[in-house]
Amino acid sequence: MNKLRILLADDHPVVLEGLRSLLEAQADIEVVATVPDGAEVVDAVRRARPALVIMDVGMPRMNGARATRELKSAFPNVKVLALTVHEDRAYLRELVDAGASGYLVKRAAAAELVSAVRNVAAGGLLIDARMAQKSGLRGGAALKDALPSPELSERELLVFCLIAEGFSNKEIGTRLAISSKTVETYKRRVMEKLGLETRPELVRYALNHGLLRPA
Repeated sequence: MNKLRILLADDHPVVLEGLRSLLEAQADIEVVATVPDGAEVVDAVRRARPALVIMDVGMPRMNGARATRELKSAFPNVKVLALTVHEDRAYLRELVDAGASGYLVKRAAAAELVSAVRNVAAGGLLIDARMAQKSGLRGGAALKDALPSPELSERELLVFCLIAEGFSNKEIGTRLAISSKTVETYKRRVMEKLGLETRPELVRYALNHGLLRPA
C-alpha cells in the first residue's frame, strides 16, 4: 500500500505528538516529518516530500498563512490543511488566499480530522462547518439572491456550491444523479461565467460572496 505522506507543523510538542499518534494509527497514513515553526516548513517539505502538510495557523517566526504561501510557491502540488484554534473568518480568508485546501478547528473530533486529511489529499476543499456557521455564511434561498451577475442557472449554482464545499465530481454526480462528465460541463460553465480558472479561486469567490453553505 502506498501510504499518504504527511508533514506536521505546530509549535506545541503535545499537539504534534497527539497528531502523530492519531494519524499513524491509520493504515494508509504515514507522518514523515514534524516541524515546530512555519519558517522550517519549506526546507522540511524539500527533504521529506510529503503529499500534505497539516499547518498550525499561529506559530512563532512565521505564521501558518505566510508559511502556506511560501510552500505553495515552491511546491504547488503539496496540499495544505490548516488546523487552528481560531474561528474567525479573517483567518479563514487569509489561509484560503494563501493556497490552503482545508481549514479545520482544533476542537474537531479525531474522526473529523482523519476524514479531512483524506478529503484534502484527494483534491477536495474543506471548510469546517463550525467555522461556516460562526462566520454567518449564507445558505438555502439566500444563495441565489447573493450571487452577482452573470447569474447562474439553478443547476449551475448547485454544482458551484457543492464544488466549493469540497465534493468531487463523482460525489456531486451521485448526489444529483448525473454523470461526472455532466458535472464537469456545469463546472466549466460556472468557471467561464465567473471568470475563474481553479477550484481554490472558486472557493475564494464563494467566501468573498458569502455563498458557502454550513453543513
